[in-house]
Amino acid sequence: MILETAPDALAGFTVGVTATRRREEFGALLERRGARVLSAPAIRLVPLAEDADLLAATRLTLDGPLHDVVITTGVGFRGWMAAAEGWGLSGDLAEHLSHARLLTRGPKARGAVRAAGLNDHWTAPAESCDEVKDHLLAQDLRGRRIAVQQHGEPLTGFADALRAAGAEVIEIPVYRWLPYRDPSPLRRLISQAVSGAVDAVAFTSAPAVHAMLGAARADGLEEGLLAAFAGPVVAACVGPVTAAPLTERGVPTLQPDRSRLGALARALARHLPEHAVTRLDAGGHRVEIRGHAAVVDGELRPLPPAPMAVLKRLAAKPGHVVSRADLRTVLPGSAAKESAEHAVEMAVTRLRRALGPGGIVETVVKRGYRLACAYDPAP
Repeated sequence: MILETAPDALAGFTVGVTATRRREEFGALLERRGARVLSAPAIRLVPLAEDADLLAATRLTLDGPLHDVVITTGVGFRGWMAAAEGWGLSGDLAEHLSHARLLTRGPKARGAVRAAGLNDHWTAPAESCDEVKDHLLAQDLRGRRIAVQQHGEPLTGFADALRAAGAEVIEIPVYRWLPYRDPSPLRRLISQAVSGAVDAVAFTSAPAVHAMLGAARADGLEEGLLAAFAGPVVAACVGPVTAAPLTERGVPTLQPDRSRLGALARALARHLPEHAVTRLDAGGHRVEIRGHAAVVDGELRPLPPAPMAVLKRLAAKPGHVVSRADLRTVLPGSAAKESAEHAVEMAVTRLRRALGPGGIVETVVKRGYRLACAYDPAP
């Protein structure tokens, strides 16, 4: 059993982080558990004070009485209030909100409402927009004027359902996502995920998922990325709203019990060591094979890509001889372009040097290599 608090639970694993907000904080949570973190911001926020759409929606909100206000995120609500203050509208907005029922999607949104000196009316128990929508639709909405704060992309189905029930809906685009200015880190992460060079990609917002899929599509790699997420690469999402774009495509996701960054880091620290590690005894040594490292008798030993590819291929058939020709097929990049004998021999030499103790990888003359494991030779 892997403990949540194990400081090295993620040692030997590589995790891609697509977050923009709080990416340093989240990366630190993973690094403290031993992970190698690849930061690849997928999206950026439009500054609220410069957003003409938000200003227009705010003025529309103030044009008449409000009956209900749906607040989906704490950061979004705080940003809306700050932007209104910059426009000289904060007093009018606070007055309107004080006479409305404030429905919050979760505790962070509720906390932002209370910090603004306002009273919250109801909070969704499971922190989902669908709960808020169902709560409203269970009431008579005819003639009600409802403001719905969005959280990165339009809640079209949400607003349409309220309008169909007779409500006037004002959509508040509190912050909008755009692709990150420098797309190269995200494109590299996509290539690494497709090739299996990362063990997990973490998402903290649905727009980041959409941005990564869109970037992959533009490079002709969307199918490969989805296949990677359905196979060796874990798609870790902070909650069901974030996971929705992948769930709709049938991609399995790892989600924590609570939609929090710390909970997501703990979920990865439990999942990867339990599901992405090969453990075996070879040459009298206990060996664990992780994403980019081996743990030999409890000592972490990082491995370059070519030796790691050889080790994983040998571990797929522990104790069996694997030919040089077979091993050459798994060598990455330039290593695979060298002569078969030289490329494989160099990779094996580097593997033995990196593993440390001798006797783990054996040479079988004129046949190939094997891990020194016992096996049943019967077919």
